[in-house]
Amino acid sequence: MSAPLAHLAVPPSILDTDLYKLTMQQAVLRLFPDLQASYRFTNRNIDTLFSRQCIERFRTNLSSFSTIALTEDESEWLKKSCPYFTEEYLTYLESYRFKPEQVKVKYIPVTSDDLQGRLEIDIIGPWVETILWEVPLMACLSETYFQTVVTDWNYDNQEELAYAKGKTLLEANCFFSEFGTRRRRSFHAQDIVIGALQRASKEIPSSGGLFGTSNVHFAQKYNLKPIGTIAHEWFMGIGAMKGYENANGIAMHLWEEVYTTPDAPLIALTDTFTTEAFIKDFVSDPELAYRWTGLRQDSGDPFIFGPRIKETYEKLGIPHGSKSLIYSDALNVDKCLAIKKQCDELGFSKVSFGVGTFLTNDFKTASMGEKSKALNIVVKLSSVDHKPCVKLSDDLKKTTGDKATVEHIISVYNLKK
Repeated sequence: MSAPLAHLAVPPSILDTDLYKLTMQQAVLRLFPDLQASYRFTNRNIDTLFSRQCIERFRTNLSSFSTIALTEDESEWLKKSCPYFTEEYLTYLESYRFKPEQVKVKYIPVTSDDLQGRLEIDIIGPWVETILWEVPLMACLSETYFQTVVTDWNYDNQEELAYAKGKTLLEANCFFSEFGTRRRRSFHAQDIVIGALQRASKEIPSSGGLFGTSNVHFAQKYNLKPIGTIAHEWFMGIGAMKGYENANGIAMHLWEEVYTTPDAPLIALTDTFTTEAFIKDFVSDPELAYRWTGLRQDSGDPFIFGPRIKETYEKLGIPHGSKSLIYSDALNVDKCLAIKKQCDELGFSKVSFGVGTFLTNDFKTASMGEKSKALNIVVKLSSVDHKPCVKLSDDLKKTTGDKATVEHIISVYNLKK
């Protein structure tokens, strides 16, 4: 199956995004409705260049975002599927419109003919509005790039490939979710993948299963559970506003002010300021550790993470087997199977995997059958209330933000450089 003709890579729905953007937007609406924020784009692979044609089409795509709106059917579905969303928030989301003027795109030519260059993107405006740009903007840029710059690919065998990955995970009794919106090859590619995974989950006997997808639109389309809770962004913003002493704990307590029902999403990311810093905050507040249902690993060595978290729960007198662990960092099938084996040995029974780019952007060149690499791009919160936001991560290569603030956090938590 060949790639479709180039078209506007605009999301068909406001729900074509990750669930945690909506849960965080509700929290910001409730607690910080007037706060200003900024976001910044980073291309982690500096050798990847964008064409002038790509960026011009990308700008055209962004201008069309203003037409996207929540439909009545989508609103009704959210009420039933995500009961933690309030009437106040759903009313706000119904009235929400993207404002393309909040996105500043700068193309910087680096070749003599000006046809290849680098890209700078800044998003500036109220936090409650700009928070929804990150995921669909990245998906739009990725799809536009693969329409205009890297075009030697097609959809041949994509359904069979995704089915085979799902089959292997299911036969190993893994629980897993699809997390691949932001760096997908295209909307159509993600649609193929989720359909194939759902088919595998119905046909392959397993004590594991397909939990769902982080993409809210596809969750509705395929009658799957929308998966997600909270992103680094929340911890970054709260740290900038409230200070870095016990920043993780403060961020989690504020989240609980918004999400109070038994079905509330309480899975915490551990690596915003390093897992070492998170654990220091976590053990200082045992009641918080009891209430939160689990933790998500998103950087560093996953095989160090499990034993560390088991030890932490044991120190707190919490049965570690009662807590969920979610792994989501650069996963493939083999990595999932190896992590599951370790978690089984450690006694973690509630383990799941959020698999992203490996599912939605795993392609080969049509001409040579070689790996066709996905973009390695991120959009991160860079400031709130004009205060710089940073992310340290457990992988030093992923550290982003103001260097002085990073040094301050390292000092606060007495972290090793």
